[in-house]
Amino acid sequence: MFFSGISLAAPYAALVMDARTGEVLHSRNADTRLHPASLTKMMTLYMTFKAVESGQLHLDQKIKVTKHAASEPPSRLGLKAGMKISVRHLIRAAAVKSANDAATLLGEAIAGSEANFAKRMTAQAKALGMSKTSFKNAHGLTSSGHMSTARDMALLGRRIMYDFPDYYNLFSRRNADAGLRVVPNTNRKLLANYRGADGIKTGYTNAAGFNLVASAQRGNKRVIVAMFGGRSSATRNARVAELLDMGFNRVPNRYASNAMPATPTRGARLAAAAPVPDSLTLKAPRAPSFASRPKSRPAFDDGPLLVASASQDDLEAQILAAAQAQANSAAKLAAKAEQEVAVAPAKRPELHANNSAQAALDTETAIVNSVALVSATAGYIEPEPEVRRIVTRQTGAQGGGWSVQLGAYGSRYKAEKILLRTALADLQALSGALRKISPAQIDGRTMYRARFVGISSGSAQRACARLNARNQPCTAIGPGA
Repeated sequence: MFFSGISLAAPYAALVMDARTGEVLHSRNADTRLHPASLTKMMTLYMTFKAVESGQLHLDQKIKVTKHAASEPPSRLGLKAGMKISVRHLIRAAAVKSANDAATLLGEAIAGSEANFAKRMTAQAKALGMSKTSFKNAHGLTSSGHMSTARDMALLGRRIMYDFPDYYNLFSRRNADAGLRVVPNTNRKLLANYRGADGIKTGYTNAAGFNLVASAQRGNKRVIVAMFGGRSSATRNARVAELLDMGFNRVPNRYASNAMPATPTRGARLAAAAPVPDSLTLKAPRAPSFASRPKSRPAFDDGPLLVASASQDDLEAQILAAAQAQANSAAKLAAKAEQEVAVAPAKRPELHANNSAQAALDTETAIVNSVALVSATAGYIEPEPEVRRIVTRQTGAQGGGWSVQLGAYGSRYKAEKILLRTALADLQALSGALRKISPAQIDGRTMYRARFVGISSGSAQRACARLNARNQPCTAIGPGA
């Protein structure tokens, strides 16, 4: 189901991983088989990097564009049948622009046809431990049996980082020269607004929703997040930022090993002018050093490997059930919110830099279009243990000393819930704002004031106008208040 660029029924799934050890820090429906969309291109690129290392392809080798590749639907680089383009430019287009035509052509160049390439992709996935993934194409457009999970995609993101550090910097580029034109990164907003973010891949289709595998590094910590089923690109980015914050809060500062996760080298060979010789295996000048490195890249049998998958009818039934569950949850939340917003917002509260309560994240199933879909093979996922706090984002894209206050609530949990729900309502005026909860004594009671801070006067006024139109109390607060 799809309306005005918003995915309403795509099931939600997420996994947060400590990149150094591979430890899972948080999961929701992480083993549910869902549509990966363009996250698929991570495997296409993994296979391409491997082909370059082995000498099967050269970065400056010219590939003739086939009719099949040229006919792929958007997102596209704009390839025309019969023209020639370098492997280097195809890689950049697939990684940065998420170009379907470029991904298909890479698959054809490696395996002779996209169908053969998809079989090799699935075999490689199994060799990497991605046990619930099966591929049917090189680009990720919806196809029966083309499925993966949040766990498998987080694992793939980690393997790209370890196995091909010379290339990993490609995913952090805000734009790239793809031969025919300079293309912008589909993940540029998160890269610009989340401190430490350096990759890696977005994805979107109607069936999948807005997906993202993201990685960020702060000091000696690196976190990988895989998320499926975002309602829009804005809400997806907001949720992934929350999950990254959670990961950084849970990753220990020290490990048994003194190894530090270095940022993969930025002197990537994709930027080199000369082609890679057949005999040369690419080695990273400064490969990432981790406390618990995965095993060496496994080989796989190039022969056909067909993987059983859930039927399309079963998947459609799950999606319909998800949509109904979401509608029921939204109705309950709306009714409860009317009761919660009973205390009028004070005009000049004092700000305190309090962090988000973990309890608010436990409501994510209802708030972030989350659907409690657990596959028959996955079983029940136990709730995450509580932690004291979550480090909030430190960036404010808009800047400014104004804030908006949504009300005062009897518990920090209620205040955080209304902030999170409003943040995911896709209000452009609140893009980049930070969430703050300020305790205050009101009529002898401790109340918690919910605010968005760090925005301009105009943004504050626009946000309140939109929220008031939705019967949500809102007060614009000037600098220093």
